Amino acid sequence: MTRTFALSFSFLCAFLLATATHSQETNVLTAEEKEQGFELLFDGKALSPDIWQNERSIAGYPVRNGAIVCDKGGNLVTKKEYGNFIFRCEFKLPPGGNNGIGIRMPGVNGGYQHGMELQVLDNFAEQYKNLKQYQYHGSIYGVVPAKRNAEKNDYLKPVGEWNFQEVIALGPKIIVILNGEMIVNADISEFKTKPTIDGQPHPGLHREKGCVGFLGHGDPVEFRNIRIKALGDSVDR
Repeated sequence: MTRTFALSFSFLCAFLLATATHSQETNVLTAEEKEQGFELLFDGKALSPDIWQNERSIAGYPVRNGAIVCDKGGNLVTKKEYGNFIFRCEFKLPPGGNNGIGIRMPGVNGGYQHGMELQVLDNFAEQYKNLKQYQYHGSIYGVVPAKRNAEKNDYLKPVGEWNFQEVIALGPKIIVILNGEMIVNADISEFKTKPTIDGQPHPGLHREKGCVGFLGHGDPVEFRNIRIKALGDSVDR
């Protein structure tokens, strides 16, 4: 990674931390997001088959009260592939809720090792009392643990409240911002020469682009205000 890329990425992250906000209205782009070139992936009414892959996956995430709800589980991912991007969404966890945000995925059949999965989890549920470092909310599953602070509920809102999360992917740099707190700031290129924390193979970890979406386990985790901005391939690296 060149110095120019590092400076560009630092500037971008500082800008986003200062400007990212919840939409004033649900499931619409803000004026700033429209100007910046974000795409709205969900209008609050239906999952568009022009945006999301296959009828079976769409059926597993019904729309209820302006949010998509993981029902039958499985992967719900975009038809379009993204390499460098900014992804924003809000999510609401039920007690013990477990899901994931998949990035650079090969398609609906890929698992966490075939791209990257950013854990979406109720960290404090009794059944998760023995989590490994890389399993807490926001972590790049199996690869990079998220920053934690149990006194601040790991920056998660209480179960049943909406959380705002932002993911920035720029080459090998992956940033996760949860409710305004940066909980992951990783350079995954280091794992080309050293093993991942879970000791497992991750053949998709260094994919340059792929689908974006949700990797569900059947828990009724809800998502809304889902939008993305493609950053293109011309960013300095």
